[in-house]
Amino acid sequence: MGDIKVNDVAGALFCHEYCEVKIKGAALNSTTKQTGSCFDQTIPVDPNRRAGGHKMQLDSVPVYSHATGEHRWPSEPPNPNEYLRRGDGSKLKAGEFKKPTPKPCPPSAAAFAPRDNPPNSQFRKFYERGDLPVAVEHKGTKNVISWKVDPDKLDYHHYLPIFFDGIREKEEPYRFLAVKGVEDMLKAGKNKILPVIPQLIIPIKTALNTRDHSVMCITLQLLQKLVDSADLVGEALVPYYRQILPILNLFKNKNLNSGDKIDYSQRKKQCLGELIMETLQLFEAKGGDDAFINIKYMVPTYESCINM
Repeated sequence: MGDIKVNDVAGALFCHEYCEVKIKGAALNSTTKQTGSCFDQTIPVDPNRRAGGHKMQLDSVPVYSHATGEHRWPSEPPNPNEYLRRGDGSKLKAGEFKKPTPKPCPPSAAAFAPRDNPPNSQFRKFYERGDLPVAVEHKGTKNVISWKVDPDKLDYHHYLPIFFDGIREKEEPYRFLAVKGVEDMLKAGKNKILPVIPQLIIPIKTALNTRDHSVMCITLQLLQKLVDSADLVGEALVPYYRQILPILNLFKNKNLNSGDKIDYSQRKKQCLGELIMETLQLFEAKGGDDAFINIKYMVPTYESCINM
């Protein structure tokens, strides 16, 4: 297995968005509702909305008929305004009153559909309140973070989980600040990162559970940087594979079949299947002796890369 190198994740966000919007004509992400005041903040959302939560299937489903031995749609309640009038005999023979009934089939599980991702992350709340020592510094080539305190002097137990909770944001400047903040803190953290690993699992799992393509790609790239950031981090993640890997097992084969065309998603780190395979291989390489058997337990089709 070759060395897995992860580029500047936050720096590539603006470049890719510029290409999608200005060149390809894609629509910008919708902006959440603001208060409209000079000290603008995001309007609070329904507290029952949970990131990654799925909605109940409320549509009617076919019921089993013991008379015919098959599934069929339940009969609709009669409408008092729909009755036969004089002269409707020809229409009745022509079948104009018979409504088309769709063929009974199992409802779609929507396993790969994006789930709810409300703008209620802890990072957004702390940033709008002014509790984070970060600001966007606009430069000629790309934006960077202007830290009010050196990242290596921060309390990682407090700040790193907050920044990881913000990687599921899809609006600026929250997304850029969260992703770039995670990168800077992982680069400067060294020995401070390993004790914080248990606090990072829930934000990572929440970001993956949104099943949003762009959010998952960013999360996987930051997972690779997390594993490479310090010694023993890969081994410390092994007990938490049961929280992280089920979603990776679901999207492992999410590759684009482009035929004889050229796809640049691998270079842009937007091919979900390739990112998942790279991440699993890095987990195995850095996770110690127990990594492969635990990966194999959660991703049964994964094959070892150590002897490749």
